[in-house]
Amino acid sequence: MILGTSRTLTKWLLITCGVLLIFSYFVFRPVPIVSEEKALVTSGIVRDIFSAGTQDIVFELQDDPRLFYINRGLDRGLDIEHLHELLVGNKVVLKYPKYWTPLDWKGEVRHVSKLEFANQVLFNELQ
Repeated sequence: MILGTSRTLTKWLLITCGVLLIFSYFVFRPVPIVSEEKALVTSGIVRDIFSAGTQDIVFELQDDPRLFYINRGLDRGLDIEHLHELLVGNKVVLKYPKYWTPLDWKGEVRHVSKLEFANQVLFNELQ
């Protein structure tokens, strides 16, 4: 009887470790850098731009519930005050990878791979 309980416990422990390993993979994998052809595209009027997290630059678009961010944008030399003056109230084009993580399972926060304004590229990490 004790032997059967031990096997059941071992089985559940292995299953739990496997699930945690898979979950960790999806949480800690980096955001993919995709080609421009594979990037998803959205455009809209910039409502606000602000800094968040670890030097990220976050964009809010009018009529879009999602947030878009440039990872470590301030560390990459982007000037948030300049972007705020230039872009708030104006239309931008944002390109981003199709990407899912359990930390944002609804897809409410998107990683910006390319930022375009008035036919100019202001930021680009696409391949």
